Amino acid sequence: MSADITLNKQQLPKEINTLLHELNTATDKKQAKGFSCKKSSFSIDGTDHSVDSWKFAEQDFKKRDLPTFARGLFTWRDKTSGNYRIAVRGYDKFFNINEVPRTKWDWIEQNTKAPYELTVKENGCIIFISGLPDGTLMVCSKHSIGSRSEEASHAVVGERWVDKQLAQIGRTRKDLALTLFNANATAVAELCDDSFEEHILEYEGDRAGLYLHGINLNLKDFATYSMEEVHKFADEWAFRKIDYLMKEKVADLRKFLEEAAETGSWDGKDVEGFVIRCKARNGPNDPDWHDWFFKFKFEEPYLLYRQWRECTKALIAGRQPKYRTHKGITEDYLKFAAGYFTQNKSASAAYQRNHGIIKLRNAFLEQRGLTGADIIKDAEAEAGSITKLILVPIATIGCGKTTVAHALTKLFNWGHQQNDNITTRGKKPLAFATACAMSLVNLPVVIADRNNHQKRERQQLFDDISVQDARFVALHYVHYDGIDDRALRNRIRQATRERVFARGDNHQTIQAASKGRAEIEGIMEGFMNRFQPVDVESRPDSLFDLVIDLDPIKDSRENLETVVRQLHQKYPQLVKEMPTAEAMDAAIKASFEEYKPAVKHEIKSSNNQPKKEQKKSEQSAKKIDIEYFSISAPRQIVIDAIDKALSAAPEEKRSFYYQLMNTKRVQPEFHITLFHRSAKPQYPQLWEKYEKLYSEKKAEDPMGKAKVVLQQLVWDGRVMAIVAKILSPEWECTNEVPHITIGTVDRNVKPKEANDMLTGKLKKEHENEQIAIPGGIEFVGTVKAVKHSRRP
Repeated sequence: MSADITLNKQQLPKEINTLLHELNTATDKKQAKGFSCKKSSFSIDGTDHSVDSWKFAEQDFKKRDLPTFARGLFTWRDKTSGNYRIAVRGYDKFFNINEVPRTKWDWIEQNTKAPYELTVKENGCIIFISGLPDGTLMVCSKHSIGSRSEEASHAVVGERWVDKQLAQIGRTRKDLALTLFNANATAVAELCDDSFEEHILEYEGDRAGLYLHGINLNLKDFATYSMEEVHKFADEWAFRKIDYLMKEKVADLRKFLEEAAETGSWDGKDVEGFVIRCKARNGPNDPDWHDWFFKFKFEEPYLLYRQWRECTKALIAGRQPKYRTHKGITEDYLKFAAGYFTQNKSASAAYQRNHGIIKLRNAFLEQRGLTGADIIKDAEAEAGSITKLILVPIATIGCGKTTVAHALTKLFNWGHQQNDNITTRGKKPLAFATACAMSLVNLPVVIADRNNHQKRERQQLFDDISVQDARFVALHYVHYDGIDDRALRNRIRQATRERVFARGDNHQTIQAASKGRAEIEGIMEGFMNRFQPVDVESRPDSLFDLVIDLDPIKDSRENLETVVRQLHQKYPQLVKEMPTAEAMDAAIKASFEEYKPAVKHEIKSSNNQPKKEQKKSEQSAKKIDIEYFSISAPRQIVIDAIDKALSAAPEEKRSFYYQLMNTKRVQPEFHITLFHRSAKPQYPQLWEKYEKLYSEKKAEDPMGKAKVVLQQLVWDGRVMAIVAKILSPEWECTNEVPHITIGTVDRNVKPKEANDMLTGKLKKEHENEQIAIPGGIEFVGTVKAVKHSRRP
C-alpha cells in the first residue's frame, strides 16, 4: 500500500488504552462529564473475534472535550498483550459551511492552508473496510457490522461488493485485510446501489458500487491520505473513484463552490455538494497543522427531493404529510404521487422499501418539464415572497434574548410573545405556541421569547405553530466554539451572571435581588448543562429556514445589529433597509429603560364582580352561546383507526383519503356531535338536561366522559366519516348514526353532509364506499359544550 511515509504510523498502546478508559467511563451516565457515548458489541461472523462500536450523540461533536472526534469507531482487545486497538476509524465529524464557528469563511481564511482538495459528495451510505492481524476482513457500516435479522444490512451489501471487486482482480479477502492491517488503516467508501437502497441521486447499472473516498490511519487523532493516494489504492483494489479537484486559494475555492451551488451540478452532473479536505490549526497561535474537513452542501434541489421522499412515505402510511417549503410544487407532486400509486399497484410497497423513489420523482419532473436548476430558481423566488416569520431564540438565562426581542419590536413593531406571560394552567407550551400564531394574524413577524434551549422545545414550536407559509428563524446564542469550549462557557457564565445580578428583580422568573446568589447560580447552571446547540443536520433544527449565530458574551446592541443585518439580507421584503446606528442605539436604550415584567408567575383576574354575581352571569352566558354538545375524539386515535382500516385495502380504496390529505381537507380536530342546537325543537327535554349539566360545571371543566368504539370508515367522493357507537348509555345522540366527520372534498361541501350520507338522504349516482375497522377501536372522550361563534 503506497502512501506518504509520514502516514505510516502505528498505534501507541498507552494512548489507545487511555482512550478506551475514557470511552468506557462515558458510557456510565453517572460518571460522564459533558458528554456520553453508546457502546455496542458485535461478533464477527465465522470467527471468534468480537469488536466494540462507539457512538457519540451528534450534538456532542460540537464540543471540544471529547476523547476523539471519530464518527465511526470500532475497537478490539488483543488477547495476547491485553492492549486495546482501534480496528476501524472513520473521519472526524465535519460540518457544513457556516454551521459552526470553525466553518465560517473568516475562520477558514485565517486558520487553514492549501492545497484544498474538493471531492464530490457521493450520495449513499458509508462503509468502512479494515483488517485484523489474522487476515480477517472487517466490512462495517457507521456503527454496525454483520447481518441484521432477515434484511440485508448495509454492512452485508457492502461486503458483497468487496467480494465482487476482489473476484475481478483475482485477490482474496485476506490479501485486502492484511494490506490494511499492516498499514494501520481503514478504507472509507460510499455504498451507492439503487437495487439495494435509493437515496437522492441515481446510481444504477454501471454507476453502482463502492466509491472509495478516503483512507484513514487507525489513530486517536485524525490522519488521512491524500486523494492522489486514495485513487492509487482504488485502482489497485477495483474500487470506484470519486472525482476531485484542487484549489490553492480560499477566494478561488469560495467562488467555485458558490457558482456550482447556483445550478446544483458540476461537470454536467447533478451533485449534492463537495467535501473540502485541507490542513487546519486551532487558532493563530497554534503551531500544529492537522488534517481537517468541512463540507459545502447544495441546499436545492436536494432539500426538496428529501421533502418529497418523507411526504410520500407519510402519504403511503396514511399520515398527513408535513412540509414548510415549496408548498405549491409539493402539493402538485403529492397529487401526482397519489395517482401514480393508484395506477401502479405495487409501487407503494416498493417505495416503503426505498425502491422507485427516483423513478417517481423523475416521472413528475418530466411531466412538469422541470430540471434541478428550475427548482433552485423557484426556491429563490419563493424566498422573496415570504411574508411571515417566527423568530426563535435559543439561549440560556442572561444571554440578552428579551432585550434584543424588545428592541426589535421598537424598530419594526413586530409581535413579541413571552412564555412567562402565559398564565394558563396545564398545556402551557400549546398556549404559548397559540399566542405566537395569533400574533401573525396581523403582524409579519413574532418573537417566540423563551429559552428554547432543548430540542424538544424547538420541536414543540414546529408542531404547534401552524401558520400558512410562515418560516422559522433561529436566534442561536452559541455556547460551543469548537476551539476551547470550557473557557468559552466560563466566559458565558461570568457575563450572564453579571447581567442577571445587575438587573435584580427585573425578570419574570429569576428575581436575583430577592433570592440567594447560590440559588440563582444553581438555576442558571442547570440551563447551561441542558443546553443543546442547533444541529441543522437533523430534525427539528433542520426545519429552520435560517440560523443566526449570536455571541452571548457580546452586548445586546451588537447582537441586535447581527440579527437585523441577516434578516435584511435573507428577507429584504420584510426588512427593507437597515436601520441607522442611532435607531438601533435608541431601541436598545428603550429596552433597558422601558421593559418591566408583565407578570411574575401568576396573574389574577381583574374582574371585580362579586363571585356569586359573576358565576350567575357566566352561567347565563353559557346558556345563550351553546352551538352543540359533543364528545371529543383524540386526533391520533382517529388517524390510527383510518390507517388500520386502509392498511390492507387496495390502492383505489385509499385514493380519496390521499386526496383529502393532499388538499388539506382533513379536519384539524375530531368529535362526535351529540346534540346540535338545530335539533332542539325535536328534543327539548334532552337539550335542557345537557344544558343543566353544563351550567353546573365551571366553564373550563368537562361535562363528563364517554366511552366510544369506532366501527367503520365510510365515504362517497364528497365526504368521509367514521361510524361510531357510544357505549356510555347516559349520553344520548340525536343523530341517527353517531359519527366523526373526517373531511370534505372542498369548501362547498359542509361537514354536516356526512350525516346525510350515512342516513341515505342524499340522491347519488354511486353507492357509499365502506371498510370496517378491524376489531374496532375504543377510546374515552371528553363531553363538552361548544359555544356559538358570533360575528359582530
